[in-house]
Amino acid sequence: MDVRDRVRGCLLGGAIGDALGSPIEFQSLREIRRDHGAEGISGYVMTWRGKSGLITDDTQMTLFTVEGLLRARASGSPARGWEYPYPAVVEPVRQAYLRWFDTQNHQAPPPADRPHRTGRLREETWLYSRRAPGNACLSGLRRQFPGPSPLGLPGPVNPDSKGCGTVMRSAPFGLVALSGAADPDPREAFEVAAACAQITHGHPTGYLAAGAFAAITSYLVAGEALEPAVHRALDLLAAYPAHDETSVALRAAVALAADGGAHSPERVESLGGAWVAEEALAIGVYCALAEPSVERALLLSVNHSGDSDSTGSVCGNLLGALHGTGVLPAAWLRPLEGRDTIERLAAELA
Repeated sequence: MDVRDRVRGCLLGGAIGDALGSPIEFQSLREIRRDHGAEGISGYVMTWRGKSGLITDDTQMTLFTVEGLLRARASGSPARGWEYPYPAVVEPVRQAYLRWFDTQNHQAPPPADRPHRTGRLREETWLYSRRAPGNACLSGLRRQFPGPSPLGLPGPVNPDSKGCGTVMRSAPFGLVALSGAADPDPREAFEVAAACAQITHGHPTGYLAAGAFAAITSYLVAGEALEPAVHRALDLLAAYPAHDETSVALRAAVALAADGGAHSPERVESLGGAWVAEEALAIGVYCALAEPSVERALLLSVNHSGDSDSTGSVCGNLLGALHGTGVLPAAWLRPLEGRDTIERLAAELA
């Protein structure tokens, strides 16, 4: 499969999962079934804004991650050749997140009076909308960032935070070769994603889960099947201190998908609520493994009591990277908010 199609599929699939889960993010399973029937939602439903197909902060931050990576690549400073923790990538990504932060605090693009206020993405007025952003993402970007800690140690910003805001934005690190090589390097994707996750979340589980997600994505882009990709990411993960929570969660997801039981929201919830990084990653992986149908996998990933948009986003990123754009339901692609921007950034990244 053409790598460009995997990149496009990853970003569009994540946005679809995000938009599916957004209206039910804060509902319990009982409330979802009360409002939408025993099977839960079967497609886009209206948000409180009276619209459907709307993305959240998950996709917003993913797009700014892409822009940060494009800036890093355009600078001509490869990730390799720098001492860890890859300042040639981390700083452009942080600047991109500051542009996202502007979209959460202004109703329109603010004057270009600060160094980070440049570029095309910040000019897209549809992005200036608060979509339940994570507290650690917001508070982290108010802080100075001296650079990430060595992997396995608490990061300098929000050292106790391991919310899923790290994972839901990190698929792009697995889509691009940062070192000037022909293909993405899963270990490099892991380390750069983990370093950039520390911009807002300093708990080792929070940023190592982001690294594992980027590594899985990188293996998928290289043509690996999903379960072997997860196992290879687990092998990478094991090399870093404080990996245990993420490793346990991923192994639980693989085991649950393989045990032959009927897949259900209750089984999804056995992996947690997805408000923290390792649980969001585990649920996204479980749903992508458990259901051969992309449509059913995405619906399984959002119909539960937890952080539905984040688990939908992670599952969609994985399925899009695995299968490409062709498997994404046209009925969900057509009304997807920001589709043109997502496709433009995917093309630039690829």
